[in-house]
Amino acid sequence: MKTVTMLEFRKDAEGVLRRIAKGERFVLSHRGKPAARLEPLTAPAPGDPASDLFLSIGSRAKPSPKGKTKHAEIDRILYGRP
Repeated sequence: MKTVTMLEFRKDAEGVLRRIAKGERFVLSHRGKPAARLEPLTAPAPGDPASDLFLSIGSRAKPSPKGKTKHAEIDRILYGRP
């Protein structure tokens, strides 16, 4: 994956976005450290559970011993809480 600095991105954001639209992927660096990944968005098919976070909870959750997903696990999936 190629790296683009903040300076390069500011100078030619439109050009970088055009390249991303063609399928290229970049790491955006800030002060020499990786800060973000720039990649094309892929649209999931309508009705695909992956396109709806709530529908995909079951496939992302780790069930408890009783087979039920705990509230803390759902919060972790939805809100990124540890």
